[in-house]
Amino acid sequence: MHKYIGRNDIILMASILAVSVLTMILLRVFTDKGMTAAVYVDGAEKGRYPLTEDINVDIDGYGGSHNTLSISGGKAYMSDASCPDKLCMHQGKVYKGGQTIVCLPNRVIIKIEGENDSGYDAITR
Repeated sequence: MHKYIGRNDIILMASILAVSVLTMILLRVFTDKGMTAAVYVDGAEKGRYPLTEDINVDIDGYGGSHNTLSISGGKAYMSDASCPDKLCMHQGKVYKGGQTIVCLPNRVIIKIEGENDSGYDAITR
């Protein structure tokens, strides 16, 4: 018994590929570009920094801990942290509205806020 790819298999694969490409394009077009990086320590806002300026911000975290937020080329990232696992430093660069960097041991959150950021994830009736 020979297995082969039929016409319907090709149509299915082409449809899945087309939907995937269309989804990627729509996400890129309609994703809100970030404007500011808001810094929160233990739930309290500590500052807002524009993504248009290249700066390094020292953040005093919870219990004497320390983080350094770097903004360069319109992207924000954690360049230094006193936490033991340093996972926040490996979260990469963020630049789109709604993206975050979280350092749980130091209780530091960096949230990228975009042009149309209303503060709500969703509104229901």
